Amino acid sequence: MELNNVIELDKKYFINTFGNRTPVCFKYGKGINLWDKEGKKYYDFLAGIAVNAVGHSHPKLVNAIKEQAEKLIHCSNLYYIESQSKLAQVLVENSCADKVFFSNSGAEANEGAIKLARIYFKKKNMPEKFEIITLDKSFHGRTLATIAATGQDKYQKPYSPLTPSFLKVPINDLDALRNTINSSTCAVMIEPIQGESGVNLTTIEYMKGVRKLCDEKGILLIFDEVQSGLGRTGKLFSYQHFGIEPDIFTLAKALGGGFPIGALLAKNHVAEAFEPGDHGSTFGGNPLACSAALAVMDIIFSENLVENSEKMGAYFIEKLSLLAKKYEFIKEIRGKGLMIGLQFSVDKAVEIKDKCFDKGYLVGSIGNNIIRMLPPLTVSKEDIDKLTEMLDTILSDV
Repeated sequence: MELNNVIELDKKYFINTFGNRTPVCFKYGKGINLWDKEGKKYYDFLAGIAVNAVGHSHPKLVNAIKEQAEKLIHCSNLYYIESQSKLAQVLVENSCADKVFFSNSGAEANEGAIKLARIYFKKKNMPEKFEIITLDKSFHGRTLATIAATGQDKYQKPYSPLTPSFLKVPINDLDALRNTINSSTCAVMIEPIQGESGVNLTTIEYMKGVRKLCDEKGILLIFDEVQSGLGRTGKLFSYQHFGIEPDIFTLAKALGGGFPIGALLAKNHVAEAFEPGDHGSTFGGNPLACSAALAVMDIIFSENLVENSEKMGAYFIEKLSLLAKKYEFIKEIRGKGLMIGLQFSVDKAVEIKDKCFDKGYLVGSIGNNIIRMLPPLTVSKEDIDKLTEMLDTILSDV
């Protein structure tokens, strides 16, 4: 089918939530590269928005999905699932968590975290504690509860009145958080690095202060690591940058390497609040999804992708810093590992993104002045050199 035919069918039958998409339809991918239906090659520096962490069509991941699909795709959580139990073990043994629950997406994982925080205090006979404090400019999902938790008006306005009991405070402002915590507060929910609003970093001092404040007030700390987890920031989990541990944290995106799966992880004393019947999922943690995620975890560990993320991230920022010295309209470079934002003092991000696409490079834009880059954790210096050289030619015309 030709690209024009695909676009025609999409416009006729698909609910238009994505607007006019970038005019391309990819046929196959390998590593950091994608090829469209006309055979043009692209370098994917967005990785499906931090999803394709091990690259496209990694043989181990492909084989794991094929082998499991030939045996058993789904059987329901009414029964024990081998790959589910193995994946839970891998995640627990490599994190601060004691227990795991699997979902189909990051939004579902965050819904589970919200439910767990509230029921935790209900089970402690403290039903008055139900409010959750989140940060301005945060993004936690598109369900009604996670939209209410999100700190961006553009996602909330169409669905007001919002689910109640979510309060917002500015990022890195400990006094604002301290002044907002009240007798109804049950948890603070934070992205260690805000992705969807422009790669905004929390500081070590702030995060340590938040942990201390939560301990003093007897409330829970939830980290949303849906985008920043699993090696993206140069650590397996981004909480490891701060020398603290959350009570609850969530994963998704990279976990399945492209296959839908999310995870809610918690320490024992919190996880025990969920008892039979309190939470569930039809598809969450099914044999196929967990087999895919097990393969992804194996690739991350065996190919040292966390270390590669740290090294290539530092190299990437170094190369971008050279561009910043050359072009004064580059206002700031932000990021950790391979989660990088490039902010301009001019509203040219969409134009630059489109020019990158024309030259065969996929990046993301946030608003009018931020370019976001989230390449696979397998990215090499050669890939980064090509991207920055191409970016140099585009910026010279701005």
